[in-house]
Amino acid sequence: MKIYEQENQIYIKKAMERNGSNENETLRQKLDEIDWSILTNIEKKETVNERGVFAPLDAVETAEIEARKEEFQKIGMEAIRAGKVGAVLLAGGQGTRLGMDKPKGTINIGVKKELFLFEQLMYNLMEVTKEAGVPVPLYIMTSNINYDDTKSFFEEHAYFGYPKEFVLFFVQEMVPACDYEGRVYLSSDTDPAMSPNGNGGWFRSMLKAGLLEDLHRRKIEWLNVFAVDNCLQKIADPLFVGATIAYGRESGAKVVRKAAPDEKVGVLCTEDGRPSIVEYYEMTEEMATARKENGDLKYGFGVILNYLFSEKKLEEIAGAHMPIHVVEKKIPYVDTEGHDVKPEEPNGYKFETLVLDMVHMMENCLPYEVVREREFAPIKNLHGVDSLDSARELLTGCGIEI
Repeated sequence: MKIYEQENQIYIKKAMERNGSNENETLRQKLDEIDWSILTNIEKKETVNERGVFAPLDAVETAEIEARKEEFQKIGMEAIRAGKVGAVLLAGGQGTRLGMDKPKGTINIGVKKELFLFEQLMYNLMEVTKEAGVPVPLYIMTSNINYDDTKSFFEEHAYFGYPKEFVLFFVQEMVPACDYEGRVYLSSDTDPAMSPNGNGGWFRSMLKAGLLEDLHRRKIEWLNVFAVDNCLQKIADPLFVGATIAYGRESGAKVVRKAAPDEKVGVLCTEDGRPSIVEYYEMTEEMATARKENGDLKYGFGVILNYLFSEKKLEEIAGAHMPIHVVEKKIPYVDTEGHDVKPEEPNGYKFETLVLDMVHMMENCLPYEVVREREFAPIKNLHGVDSLDSARELLTGCGIEI
């Protein structure tokens, strides 16, 4: 039975009563393109978060990285110069928490001069490509909302000096949103309410956009995926690439040493013998405070959403069923009377895949320690913790003119 034929789908039914025949044909076409099996995850929403047995996972720490710097650098640079490394920028978000209605990457992080977040990330990448003498292909994931704005921004700024044939844009796959009864919301009388499929859906979105052929044509073997909001992160970092290859791992994750046992970060560990991430709220006090003989925390390294994945392994797991997390959110919608509603409290479910599940689908993962003050300056808020203010301080502390 089609979704619009189901009696309980009141938002769709009421919209179809208001619509003319042309509008209903448009709505039906859009609804027919969606895989509605995603709604069955509502019944499984409690069990999807059931976790296995956690155990600590030791990181390659900064002292070892410094001692083996030449070795890791050589291996990483060889891979980059051979065209084996690509980068994926997750830039689907709007800067709403920063008071913007534009892509987050367009925010000016400069003080005495104009310096955009996208611009700083490109400079970070160009530090590597200038040394390597070759460009690294950069795939930029947008949302359907900010695709045009993002692409236009790069074009207006001449790709910040980066060769444009090495920058490809694609749109994150969207999935429907519904109320607590599984009744699909509409954003207008001819549009279902849709939301991005979570940060674990980036590779599937690349495949849907037809980029597998490009990966194969360029003979890319490693993809470094990173989030837009960390203006200090190193991209296609040869040391990180080299260490992951030297250790014979099929994935790597940049981590920072936790500031305190109760710091609210996800921690890289193992779960039932495979790499995984335990969220801070899932940790018992015993886990959070457990220490090694040298006094370091056993669960002491937090992830910063900068990962390296084997492209071959990503293809292997692409067809596998990733867990769908059912998340309560505030979802704007058109009510049964045809009025636009912007809720102030959560009013339904969105469906997301998470990158932590991608990590768990890998055979192994190398936790790679970086110095927080030099590589972790997330911009999530205007002021306070992880804010534009704190990022500017960190940029200045690293000697970057802003």
